[in-house]
Amino acid sequence: MIKKRLIPKLLVKKKQSGTLCRSVLVTTKKFGIHREVGDPISQAKIYEAQMADELMILNIDGPDFLLSPINLKMIESLAMQTFMPLTIGGGIRNVNDFEILLAHGADKISINSEALVRPQIITEASRIFGSQCVVVAIDFKENEQNQFEVYLNNGRTKSEYNLMSWVKKATDLGAGELVLTDIDKDGSGMGLNIDICRKIADTVSVPVVLSGGCGLSQHFIDGFKIGKAEGIAAGTFFSLRDQNPIQTRAHIANAGVLIRKET
Repeated sequence: MIKKRLIPKLLVKKKQSGTLCRSVLVTTKKFGIHREVGDPISQAKIYEAQMADELMILNIDGPDFLLSPINLKMIESLAMQTFMPLTIGGGIRNVNDFEILLAHGADKISINSEALVRPQIITEASRIFGSQCVVVAIDFKENEQNQFEVYLNNGRTKSEYNLMSWVKKATDLGAGELVLTDIDKDGSGMGLNIDICRKIADTVSVPVVLSGGCGLSQHFIDGFKIGKAEGIAAGTFFSLRDQNPIQTRAHIANAGVLIRKET
């Protein structure tokens, strides 16, 4: 049986200080209200020491910053100074972007907006780099008719897809992993959307990672046991709460979830 994964999620954006520009780590709430919480590389080292299984690094400053020398240097430093698998995303435009990021140390690439605009990129990338490298991030929100709709452009633009139709299309085209984020739960600490995760996990044959809403260790446990997530990604939970991956892992293991217990 595959062990479950704990995945700290690092949201990065550009910070300009006079003539100097650098990547900084932020948290969000409902994809807005950015709050700076530190340096990505320093925090990644802490997470590695605390037994995180992998890292998810998402640029929220647009395509131009994703492949900027500053951000590429940060990714390269992460790959050299830590030994966890790295998923990088936020502004992917084509398979050349995949190639550049992989060359700078990424293990998997997360795509969202471009996949919704041009779904064929999923197939193109999976054929060239392997489906295990292609992560499709799906940001969704419930509408007034209690239907779940998929959004792009960092949650600002509604797509033409409902959630289940996009899940099916993305996996049919070659996605090797799905990352689900309920926009309304992002940064809330009120719990994950485990019902949607379970429905999707029962439908697809690829790993499903759940994100958005972790506030307690029990939320991770529910995501794994009830939601059937293979991994849970959390940003605000690990950045702002008095809880680290080691403590969370112990709670999860004590609840009977199969998860790595030692380095």
